Amino acid sequence: MPPTVQALPPLLVAVPLVVAAVLAASGRVLPRLVIDAASMLSCLLVLGSSVVLLAATGSRRVVSWLGGYSPVDGSSVGVVFVVDRIGAGLATLIAALVAAALTYTWRYFDEVESYFHVLVLLFLAGMVGFALTGDLFNAFVFFELMGAVAYALTGYKIEEAKPLQGALNFAVINSLGAYCSLLGIGLIYGRTGELGFAQIQRALIGQSTDWLVLVGIALVFTGFLVKGAAVPLHFWLADAHAVAPSPVCVLFSGVMVELGLYGVARTWSAAFWPVLPAERLRPVLMAAGVVTAVVGAAMCLAQSHLKRLLAFSTVGHVGMFLIALGALEPAAIGGLSIYVVGHAAVKGALFLCSGVVLNARGSVDEAELHGQCRNLPVTRICFLLGGLALAALPPFGTWLGKTLAEDGLSHGGFDWAEYLLIGVSAITGGAVLRAGARIFLGAGTPPDTEGDTRGSEEQPETTYHLGKIPVTMLVPVVALLAGGLTLGLVPGLPTLAHDAASQLLDHTGYAAAALDGVSAVPSPAPTESWTLSGLLLGVLSVLLALVVAATGLYLHRFRRLFSQVPPVVTLPFRALRTAHSGHLGDYVVWLLIGMTLLTIGLAIT
Repeated sequence: MPPTVQALPPLLVAVPLVVAAVLAASGRVLPRLVIDAASMLSCLLVLGSSVVLLAATGSRRVVSWLGGYSPVDGSSVGVVFVVDRIGAGLATLIAALVAAALTYTWRYFDEVESYFHVLVLLFLAGMVGFALTGDLFNAFVFFELMGAVAYALTGYKIEEAKPLQGALNFAVINSLGAYCSLLGIGLIYGRTGELGFAQIQRALIGQSTDWLVLVGIALVFTGFLVKGAAVPLHFWLADAHAVAPSPVCVLFSGVMVELGLYGVARTWSAAFWPVLPAERLRPVLMAAGVVTAVVGAAMCLAQSHLKRLLAFSTVGHVGMFLIALGALEPAAIGGLSIYVVGHAAVKGALFLCSGVVLNARGSVDEAELHGQCRNLPVTRICFLLGGLALAALPPFGTWLGKTLAEDGLSHGGFDWAEYLLIGVSAITGGAVLRAGARIFLGAGTPPDTEGDTRGSEEQPETTYHLGKIPVTMLVPVVALLAGGLTLGLVPGLPTLAHDAASQLLDHTGYAAAALDGVSAVPSPAPTESWTLSGLLLGVLSVLLALVVAATGLYLHRFRRLFSQVPPVVTLPFRALRTAHSGHLGDYVVWLLIGMTLLTIGLAIT
């Protein structure tokens, strides 16, 4: 491996940190153009280096020990980055989304000085470091750097009460999750005396699963799943998305939430698998995925606040991701990796469209905006196309990834998952199409909703309503959608994704690369991409989404029919609405319940 390639992982973290420090010190005196240019150049440098790493991990893992503390006889006390294709791919996705967010903000904020750019660059460093690290404690450090910056970005409009409340909920719940992870790391360290993933793996081989290790793993997973917004650890997400700046929501839904699930997959595969076999973890992830998918889809339908609607659609998709991850098989996880990238592109474009609407019309309330955005043609087309893509319209990457994940699940004996994935895709896509048709086309009638599902009190993120939409705001929207569409057309991508998943699940290969310098990877396995059944299921999902959208638009015509439904039928939905109370104390209780259920689930399986 060339030394220049081995030097890239720490540089991917160091470059944005250094630029952030410089901007924090001198941002008050630098012109806005210089701040924007410096931030974008550092982000593009990370993006280009990530692509180089991605190419280098095709045949081997890239291992980088900081300070030259290379292992001796399989032991080392140094800090290590172990990069495989999944990790490098995530770093590339992170940098691409940050570049899109920074481009969007060139004409978005009026008086931003350098604070926003500093926070975004720190966020970039934390996310990339978490994706590439090979050490459990450093993963926690990067995860908390990412979390602390995310709190600040959520409450960026510090002069307003609602962003501060959303940031507070976000900070408290995620900090409690972090304390759980730190306590779990302490328990694992107490049992093994190691913090590196590879070292922990080798220390646990041959050991029985006692309560100390089991509780430690459950606590570590709790912290990751809080950030991953798995039910019932998800309550912070909609509150944060509703008040965070729209370009920040791109990073939250597009990659930060997914990094929580990646943390579970990485730590299990690289460290915990000797005491937690796949057959014990699989039912826990599957059960969490089913509940999360159903809750996210149901709550998505109930929202009139555009950003909350998109946030709950993310929860629904997290459930689908957990189900695919729970298979713990290369075919399903390979499809999942494509699905995550496609979802990030589409959801990013949708959040940026919501930002255009908010600052052009001063609201993100579906009812208030009824027919008010007809004169935003580019935004209209992109938003409606994004809704179709979210429903898995061929040939978008969302469709390709979902199809491959469904095939992998079916081959693993989980045929039921295919129907659930189709249903959740149709419901979340249909909810977005309903909102888009009502806002941009004036279809249907204004919805009769109230409470925190409304977005009429949301304040614009610029000091004036936009007239003509700046090109810098439209280019990232179009680019993200184009990227999501192109993803489904890349030849050989399913095979590459399958190989990446095989790397991720190669337990002993990871340890051999980190500690022994043996970096061989599994042989490629050809994988089909376009199949007739996959195309038909994609079309079916889109048709169902259109039915969901039409039903939502013209629900008033069926109001008499719904009035005859017994109250017991609607009780679960009303209970869901009540559970999302916005009260911090309730959310803390749900976190404790989720942590307890996770521990019990790992124990009884």
